[in-house]
Order: sequence, then structure tokens, then C-alpha cells
Amino acid sequence: MKKTIEVVSERNHIYRQRVELEGFDDLFVDVPETYGGEGTAPDPHDYFDLSLGACKAITALMYARRKQWPLTGVSVTVNRDDSQERHGTYRLDVAMTFQGIDDPEQRLRLEEISHKCPIHRLMTTSIVEVTTRTVDSTTEA
Repeated sequence: MKKTIEVVSERNHIYRQRVELEGFDDLFVDVPETYGGEGTAPDPHDYFDLSLGACKAITALMYARRKQWPLTGVSVTVNRDDSQERHGTYRLDVAMTFQGIDDPEQRLRLEEISHKCPIHRLMTTSIVEVTTRTVDSTTEA
């Protein structure tokens, strides 16, 4: 499935970007003040990290629903350690809480299933190819 995401610089802002995604209200991305931005929106790393947490939660909810387990909700906390990012290591520590599940084996199974979410797999096992090109602003992309 192909999906187009448009990212457009916001006028009167230093680095803030507006993200247009068909069918949704606009999202915004900014840079923290410590890096010269205004800190008015999550930064790109935040979106990267939150996509993992959200995907793990959704995957666990889908699995529990299919198994008819009494999962009523999932809380996910993602802690980032980017101190070694410039050396090629970006660490995410994910803590998950499964509401409504008292059975330790079911909780363990939900955690295991969360490792199979598409974003976890994309981040840990896929080769991601990025092609970047410049397009003349007078022509269509």
C-alpha cells in the first residue's frame, strides 16, 4: 500500500513543519528549544518512538480480542536513550502494562506478541531504503 505524506514548513516559525496526511487533521513537528527550535510540537524522534509504543499496544489489543482475553487497555511507556545515536546505537526501553489481565502467562504472551508488531519488526529486522530527490518547485512531484 502506498501512502503519501506531505511535510510543509510553517511560515513565521523557525523549524516547525505541518504534516498533511489524507483523512486526518494536520500534525505538527518541531525541534526542541535546546536545538534552536520553538518546541511547539513533538520532534521527529518523538514520532519514531511513539510509533513503536502505539503499534505494540494495538498489536496486543488485537491479539487479546482474537483470543477473547479480558484485556481492557494497554499502557506503554517508551524511554529513549539517544546518547550513543551518533555512534550508531539508539536505545528504546518499552514498559507495557496490560489492564484486565491477571494471568502471568497471558501477560507474557502479550509482551511476546508485541515484539511482532509491524513497527518493531521494521525497526529491528528490515532494510529500509530511502530515496531522496530534489524536485523543481514549478513542476509536480
